[in-house]
Amino acid sequence: MYYRFFYAHKMLTIQFIRDSKETILEGLKIKNFKQPELIDQLISKDNERRSLQVKTNELQAEMNRLSKEIGVLFKSGEAEKANKVKEQTTAIKKEVESLEKAFQDSSVDLNNLLVQIPNVPHPSVPPGNTEADNKLIREGGAMPELDENALPHWELGTKYRLIDFELGVKITGAGFPVFRGDGARLQRALISWFLEENTAAGYEEILPPLMVNEDSGFGTGQLPDKEGQMYHVTEDNLYLIPTAEVPVTNIYRDVILDAEELPIKNTAYTPCFRREAGSHGKDVRGLNRVHQFDKVEIVQIQHPSNSYAALDEMVKHVEKLIISLGLPYRIVQLCGGDLSFTSALTYDFEVYSAAQKRWLEVSSVSNFEAYQANRLKLRFREAGEKRPILAHTLNGSSLALPRIMAAVLENNQTPDGIKLPEVLHKYMGKGKEIIR
Repeated sequence: MYYRFFYAHKMLTIQFIRDSKETILEGLKIKNFKQPELIDQLISKDNERRSLQVKTNELQAEMNRLSKEIGVLFKSGEAEKANKVKEQTTAIKKEVESLEKAFQDSSVDLNNLLVQIPNVPHPSVPPGNTEADNKLIREGGAMPELDENALPHWELGTKYRLIDFELGVKITGAGFPVFRGDGARLQRALISWFLEENTAAGYEEILPPLMVNEDSGFGTGQLPDKEGQMYHVTEDNLYLIPTAEVPVTNIYRDVILDAEELPIKNTAYTPCFRREAGSHGKDVRGLNRVHQFDKVEIVQIQHPSNSYAALDEMVKHVEKLIISLGLPYRIVQLCGGDLSFTSALTYDFEVYSAAQKRWLEVSSVSNFEAYQANRLKLRFREAGEKRPILAHTLNGSSLALPRIMAAVLENNQTPDGIKLPEVLHKYMGKGKEIIR
């Protein structure tokens, strides 16, 4: 995978929008953005703000000039003239205060418009509206041959006493499964293995909070775009995290790094919480869609010149994990209509669920370029340079457990039990290579 390097133009600052209006509109058309008129509104609001700033500067300059004149008049004994000029400065000062208030209000309006504009997709992103328009990059792994009476994971979970969906409904509600016995142990084994593989690849492990404030949600783009999908603790105005990406990336909010510190690579395991509404049927049954789930995440803060090479590296890392689990998989590049609000380019990993006879998404690996960094004020400074530059941020699931768990259980079932992938044996303990 090779990408044209054009990071200097890929940050949705108001100046970039002014300079590259047509480029942005073309990109947002690929992303099926429904409000292109916001771009003209943004530019108009920025013109208003700039006009207010110019007028304020002119009046402040006039005040400074009159202040000097007052001093000269008092020194020359012309007190009456001096007092009249003071009255002028008082009137100008009130006008400046009014203009500064209007400027602040205009800036708030401008920001409210800016946060409604999604990231511009990378030029390689294919057009399209649904997952059917996504581009297949490659696939691998052998399809398992299962008995015709093979069970889906929700029945295997009951048969082997691994997952209790009804108990989860009793305790909390639908979408909150209870893992028990070897099911809980298998979850822990997957988490431990993912973390060890990630740290061996140079990622520093982080154990972050599971709730974040509004600034953190805004910084990575969950707010205001996905507010309805997040669980909100109203009394404290905190949000349960939908992914570890949010707290981990926000470690670097309002930070200026040295270029020598890049890249920064972090990994984190957390429970994740999402209020996604789901329909009924097999597509969302069992672990296919849940409201609380475990996930291991990888995050990178990168120099813009290296972010797409880093994206390739992350894709290969996730691919290696899936290959080691022995799961048939495919990698697809998301089309414009399937891209998230903040992403410039995303690859999804899907594994084949043999008992359900369908593909299950288990990871998204994305480059946000400077979009999140612009909201986070995450910058770095080159040696010898005074002006800091926006960094690039990337993240990926490495991996999300529910559908990985589903595929591992379904694809490895035999008449003798569920044979677990060899890489998990040491984490499961002696005699647990097969769940009987």
